[in-house]
Amino acid sequence: MDSQKGALQRIITTLANKNEELHSFIDTLSHSLTGLQINSAQVVSGLEEEFDTLFSVLDEMRESMTNTIKQEQARKSHELQNQLTQSTNALESSEELLEFANNALDIKEEEEFAKAAKQIKDRVTMAPAFRLTMKPKATDNMTHLMVDFSQERQLVQNLKFLPVPRAPEIDIPDCLVADNVIRVAWRMPVEDSKIDHYILEYRKTNHEGLPRVKDERCWEVVENIKATEYSLSGLKFDSKYMNFRVRACNKAAAGDYSDPVTLETRAFNFCLDSTSSHLNLKVEERNVEWDPQGGKGLESKVKGKENKGSAHLTNLKNMSRSGTPSPKRTSTTRPPAVRGSRDRFTGESYTVLADTNIESGQHYWEVKALKDCKSYSVGVAYRNLGKFDQLGKTNTTWCIHINNWLQTSFAAKHNNKAKSLEVPVPDRIGVYCDLDGGQLSFYNAESKQLLHTFKTKFSQPVIPAFMVWCGGLTLSTGLQVPSAVRSFLKTENGLGGSNSSLNSMAQ
Repeated sequence: MDSQKGALQRIITTLANKNEELHSFIDTLSHSLTGLQINSAQVVSGLEEEFDTLFSVLDEMRESMTNTIKQEQARKSHELQNQLTQSTNALESSEELLEFANNALDIKEEEEFAKAAKQIKDRVTMAPAFRLTMKPKATDNMTHLMVDFSQERQLVQNLKFLPVPRAPEIDIPDCLVADNVIRVAWRMPVEDSKIDHYILEYRKTNHEGLPRVKDERCWEVVENIKATEYSLSGLKFDSKYMNFRVRACNKAAAGDYSDPVTLETRAFNFCLDSTSSHLNLKVEERNVEWDPQGGKGLESKVKGKENKGSAHLTNLKNMSRSGTPSPKRTSTTRPPAVRGSRDRFTGESYTVLADTNIESGQHYWEVKALKDCKSYSVGVAYRNLGKFDQLGKTNTTWCIHINNWLQTSFAAKHNNKAKSLEVPVPDRIGVYCDLDGGQLSFYNAESKQLLHTFKTKFSQPVIPAFMVWCGGLTLSTGLQVPSAVRSFLKTENGLGGSNSSLNSMAQ
């Protein structure tokens, strides 16, 4: 019966997973259909716009060339008309002179004839008919402005859609995720020398497998990539996975996206728990600052309640003296604590914890102290740390402590024992915790120099813990364990970074 139930449960799980995949696939198909309609309308609009532009260019060219013909016609007409007018005037003058010459032949007197002959000779010399060029300044030929658009017509008839590059293929084995840097590599299925650049898109997700259409973050875009790989650096890994896709572009158009791939980007993310921090600490998500006025408001309320209680007690005593029986002492029951809550730190325990436990595995985060911070501690603790307990002074806390008050000291602390660290205090401290391996190490976050290592055996989950006085701290989470730290682990284990007096078996 139990085996059958187990088999049925596995079938149910398989069916549920398959149904979830089908839902995601249906969403993808619906999204693709919607996108197809939108994209088709866009390309039709683009086609009409291109043809309108082409028609507009042709109309402009026709108008320009027609104007050229008209201008040439006007120029030639003007030249020929001028020559025609001059020739007509010359002909009239010549006919008049011819008539005068014919009449001169009839003159009988010699002196009068000689005078007329001389006058005719002078007029002939100056006659326009003999001064005109008898060649037209322009011809009626207009063949130099004829056109032959057979080649252009052939080009228009050969108009085609733009050549689109094929979709690239992402090489998952060549992709690398390390040190909060992701290198994505891809290749073209067929060599294409016309590729000009690539476009890479990525987005964060908590779903493994194919990207989902619904309930996802927007794609972020990296454009104008010339190589077939790209590295995204400075990332904060606040999701379990990231989706990637890439498309190729030539001078004309962008091709289809590659098949999307999903890369794992797990890292330790946490915020500070303001509900249990000391009242003198001003706590935000990943920042904590010392606030000397932090508890004054609450203290005045408490004192007010105490004063009211004292007055009430005095009245009871007076009533008792007067023979009036005092009321019975009543027991007050506090409401049950919220699950996961704890008492607020108080006294000199200026402590704030993270809101997330470390249950297993290897994790890394970094801490930076504000300038002129007088005193602070960075480490881990068990969740049941007492509200008066201070980091490093119990057997359930491990930390390094920096004191800049009066004189500077830098020490590793555990179980009220301290070991002085003879290294400069770095600007940023990296914390590495291997819960299963029982190791807590502190590094210079910039140079990855090892500062100190605790080796122990944790008997329960731990939680990042911080103490600050007269200053503030800023946290960086969502970080992978740096490669440099991983490469130092074997050496670190061999060196035994902790003093034997600080090594402990977790209680």
